[in-house]
Amino acid sequence: MPKLIKERIPTPERPPEERVKSFVEVNLGYTFELAKQEAERCLQCPVEYAPCIKGCPVHINIPAFIAKIKEGDVKEALRIIWNDNTLPAITGRVCPQEDQCEGVCVVGKVGTAVNIGKLERFVADYAREHGIEEELLKEMAPKACGKGRVAVVGAGPAGLTCAGELAKLGYEVTIYEALHSPGGVLAYGIPEFRLPKKILAHELDKLRKLGVKVLTDHVVGKTVTLEELLEEYDAVFIGTGAGTPKLLNIPGILLGRIYSANEFLTRINLMKAYKFPEYDTPIAVGKKVIVIGAGNTAMDAARSALRLGSEVTIAYRRGREDMTARIEEIGHAEEEGVKFEFFLNPVEFIGDEEGRVKAVKFERMKPLEERDRKGKRKIVGIGEYVTLEADTVIIAIGLEPNRIITEEATGLKVNPNGTLVVDENLMTSIPGVFAGGDAIRGEATVILAMGDGKRAAKAICDYIEGKMKIED
Repeated sequence: MPKLIKERIPTPERPPEERVKSFVEVNLGYTFELAKQEAERCLQCPVEYAPCIKGCPVHINIPAFIAKIKEGDVKEALRIIWNDNTLPAITGRVCPQEDQCEGVCVVGKVGTAVNIGKLERFVADYAREHGIEEELLKEMAPKACGKGRVAVVGAGPAGLTCAGELAKLGYEVTIYEALHSPGGVLAYGIPEFRLPKKILAHELDKLRKLGVKVLTDHVVGKTVTLEELLEEYDAVFIGTGAGTPKLLNIPGILLGRIYSANEFLTRINLMKAYKFPEYDTPIAVGKKVIVIGAGNTAMDAARSALRLGSEVTIAYRRGREDMTARIEEIGHAEEEGVKFEFFLNPVEFIGDEEGRVKAVKFERMKPLEERDRKGKRKIVGIGEYVTLEADTVIIAIGLEPNRIITEEATGLKVNPNGTLVVDENLMTSIPGVFAGGDAIRGEATVILAMGDGKRAAKAICDYIEGKMKIED
């Protein structure tokens, strides 16, 4: 039995006073030696028992890859991870491990959980930087295709995972992406300081080396129809995500400088507005920014606005304990100077004579003992109001699925909230059309979308093989 080391080895980070001046990545990741020290903390639970594997949506063999880190064998560690996850440099950075693999880690019951996410990132980064990944790619590249042709709609986490898994199995895969750059929420939603775009570009290039084709500026439902894809391909996977922002139906919503977080982050991340005029897309923020919401998207928007030189306040209608953002991201936001106001519910946006927002009126809320269906304490207004000044407001209260495909495709069943109806194999109401990620869940996490993409790839493989047997 290995010796129990209760406290985790922290990963180095840029100091707050330095990182607020740029969009450079905050977390610096483990060195080889620090990674080995952290790996020593893993108790190596048996595979059939290991809670961390069960807690991972893509079921990576976590004890096995950590054991290889302890041995100093990064190539085998990467091979083990790639068996279940082809994008570890991404998931190691943005996956909410504290709620999944790390949340059930045995070590975490007596100390702090093993830093599984940062170890996963270490393997991916070290392998990339030392040529190990390239070696493994050559070994894993499909020797021959011809099993079938699959179209993937959307180059977000679900679509990229599905495409990668199918490519490894020998299928010819083409991704159709509506935007000018692939990556989905990874490209437009997550800032550089959490996920550098060069890392995303490298992971996308890795899929291309596995044989995946990516077509950008193709809006399925407009540029090409679902029916046309079904005529050309053996199966289709829909991973279009949830890109339609929810807004507030309150007075003043049409005032200038009120952004959805989706638009704000897309301008910054995908169009590099923070580098204007070097890049063509500007972003207008004043001295005071209010972000409404308390999830990861709200943290990303707040921390981005801070880097543009604004004073930033996050206003949330509930208390701190109900915030849905990752603990790490909340901590980083506080370190960097973001202010938090709790139990404030927006009721009106107040404008100036030029039609721009100048303040937000909130009603104070209080929690009740009664809880809602999600387990959160219900809240009620107390009839007291407070007004906070704001040159810019960013609304980050959630997203809904895009309905372009569902409005075009005949026979595609949709739930009232816009998500696609699927069966236990993730097949939609149209035979041969599968779906996963936020398109079926509503707004969720990157890793859950990837888990769907992996499941769908297996289901698509079974479907095509079954169809070919019938045809034979």
